[in-house]
Amino acid sequence: MYEKMTKEEDWLNLKKRLSRSAFRNRFHLSDKDKKYIEEKGLDTIERHAYDFVNKRLTPAVILNDGKQTPMKGHPVFIAQHATALCCRSCAEKWHHIEKGRQMTYAEIDYAVSVIMRFIKEELA
Repeated sequence: MYEKMTKEEDWLNLKKRLSRSAFRNRFHLSDKDKKYIEEKGLDTIERHAYDFVNKRLTPAVILNDGKQTPMKGHPVFIAQHATALCCRSCAEKWHHIEKGRQMTYAEIDYAVSVIMRFIKEELA
């Protein structure tokens, strides 16, 4: 069962696994991203994360899976790529969220909490 990423040990284990990927490691928030977050606030960014996950990751069938999340343009997009929550194929490989079915509310909460954990760490 999925729950929000609140345990430090779970976050550190995920970070360790992701750190082995050169692709995932190249994603970091730019100064422009950080300024945007500062202007909008973390609550707004979290709402954006829920919106993006619900629209681009949650459906059972995604016609352009693997290409639905831009590589730039919003801090959440950067965080999605950095945390392997950019498409259902990556979510399945890295987070064991199976493709071919709609994500559950618990999985959505989990995904957003991971994305937000990355963003908060990048801001620190």
